[in-house]
Amino acid sequence: MSRNKWAEMPVLRMEKTNPMRILDRAGVEYEVLDYTASGAVSGPDVAAALGEDPAEAFKTLVTRGKSDRLYVFVLPVSKELDLKKAAASVGEKSVEMIKSKELLPTTGYVHGGCSPLGMRRPLRTVVDSSVSSLGRMYFSAGKIGLQVRMDPKDLPKVLDFAVADLCRRRRGSVVLLDDPDLHSAAFEVGLGNILQHAVSEVAVHLDHG
Repeated sequence: MSRNKWAEMPVLRMEKTNPMRILDRAGVEYEVLDYTASGAVSGPDVAAALGEDPAEAFKTLVTRGKSDRLYVFVLPVSKELDLKKAAASVGEKSVEMIKSKELLPTTGYVHGGCSPLGMRRPLRTVVDSSVSSLGRMYFSAGKIGLQVRMDPKDLPKVLDFAVADLCRRRRGSVVLLDDPDLHSAAFEVGLGNILQHAVSEVAVHLDHG
């Protein structure tokens, strides 16, 4: 079987999803990837099954703000959403994840197949700033088992969104030392230990004096 015929087969058998139709209408080039046979469910597992860089694979999270407005946040599957950063990016005091049972009636998508494109109604969307440095990105094609790969530069053609730093930072020992407050705290702890040791030494000398 030739390479061209093989490439055409999935297209002939695959039913177009809303995100695919939107991309088609906008004339945006994209590729659909099928991971159904892998049995992968979580974002990181899907990325691994398809041999993707987790930094290029994005998940779509739907939240509700303090004002009761709904917001969509799109970020790498390997990262966690920082709720404080997310709230600040949309001018809310706080945001929280919507309940799983609300996802389908709100977006038209089920958990594991939620795409930032083609939701039942437009929702204010923010994409993590890491997307700006990527040459390609992956996200759900609107159906469990299918992903879309496209150039992030084409995303504004099909989605109205803002860009902001959305991810929670995981602090390790090296990062902690870069925090001035922690430097100060470490110094105070160290000084306290020195003073305690000095007092102990004096006490020992007095006992043996």
